[in-house]
Amino acid sequence: MLRPLLKLPADSSIRFMRGRFAGLIVSAVLSTASLVLFVYPGLNYSIDFRGGTVIELRLAPPADPAQIRAVFDTLNFGTPTVQQFGSAEDVLVKLDQQASGAGARQSIDGLLAAKLPGAEIRRMETVGAKVSGELFRTGLLAVGLSFAGVLAYIWFRFNWQFGVGVVGTLLLDITKTVGFFAVTRLQFDLTSVAAIMLLIGYSVTDKIVVYDRIRENLRKYKMMPLRALIDLSINQTLGRTVATSSTVLLSILPLAIIGGEAIRGFALAVIFGIVVGTSSSIFIASPILLFLGQRRLRPALFKDSGAAPAAAG
Repeated sequence: MLRPLLKLPADSSIRFMRGRFAGLIVSAVLSTASLVLFVYPGLNYSIDFRGGTVIELRLAPPADPAQIRAVFDTLNFGTPTVQQFGSAEDVLVKLDQQASGAGARQSIDGLLAAKLPGAEIRRMETVGAKVSGELFRTGLLAVGLSFAGVLAYIWFRFNWQFGVGVVGTLLLDITKTVGFFAVTRLQFDLTSVAAIMLLIGYSVTDKIVVYDRIRENLRKYKMMPLRALIDLSINQTLGRTVATSSTVLLSILPLAIIGGEAIRGFALAVIFGIVVGTSSSIFIASPILLFLGQRRLRPALFKDSGAAPAAAG
């Protein structure tokens, strides 16, 4: 039943490259704003990256996050964050500061006995500043290595213009995703790094589909101007792109709605990234290829025209 809704006309002829300048300008503005937000006010880092304490509690009555937050506020271990997960009795408390040592554990036990009778500490972990710093560097290294792998793959499979288009678009997609975390104030933790790496893989796959069709059409229509050829290729792959993106969105959406606080940030980041990654394949990656490849992929047409056809309206 879903298939007819996602099926697009086979002979669609939307002229996407008319919006090439608008797409690049809007993307550049959003990415620049995201970088500014990354510096100030910055991301809402979880204890994975800034250190602190995680306490998993099970309470006898259904958990009241506001009451639990007020109780832990009296401990002076930083600002508490309370997340409900699993059953109504299970909560996860995150403290900005380390609550290590026997004295800290005794203080927490005594406070719970007095304020939350029947509460059971099922898990208590402390992440030091050194460990959190290593996790942050490891996360950056993982993203960097994924970029290097993508660049090597694209460079091997396509011409360098394609590789620059994919990597440049990925940088813009990731900066906008980081800006999304900064604007929404969602906690940025290890699952957020996993979401960014997932988005890199999805975005590359989507762009490979479009670029593959462009490469095929370059061999098939040797006298077609590059701008018209890119429009044709996007229209030919549009149905598959919409169907794939919609399927992934429908599978992730329940996690964002009923997945709980622990997984909601991951799901929202993936949803945002899918929308950005799909649109960037059309309005960013393709225009970059048009600007870089007009002279090299269609040299005969470029010389005959005396000017790049891409400059025409």
